[in-house]
Amino acid sequence: MILSLNWITLRVRDLEASLNFYHGILGLPIERRFESRGKQIVMLGTAEQPKVELIQANDQAVKPECGVSIGFEVKSLDEAIEYLKSRGIPVLRGPVTPNPQLRFFYILDPDGFEVQLAEHS
Repeated sequence: MILSLNWITLRVRDLEASLNFYHGILGLPIERRFESRGKQIVMLGTAEQPKVELIQANDQAVKPECGVSIGFEVKSLDEAIEYLKSRGIPVLRGPVTPNPQLRFFYILDPDGFEVQLAEHS
């Protein structure tokens, strides 16, 4: 069996705040926005990348402290740090360099989920 990642679903308390973070700050394009079973849903990403599905929810099925994180690749970690700082997004942890080919750091999304930004060289 060959698998490829299709999407990651996050149940979020405030859809607009999460949309501002993932689309407005991180730059993930909005693929579509719709309603299903009374819940507002936004799919972010492109056909070439796994998508992030944001679902407006009153409760979270997965709590941020459970260890779930989302990782994204960036071209320049230093530029990403400066950009995020200019947007008021503090670095939670890092940068970490576990080996010469990888550097990464973590930030938090509006619901407290960890988002890892990584640079591979």
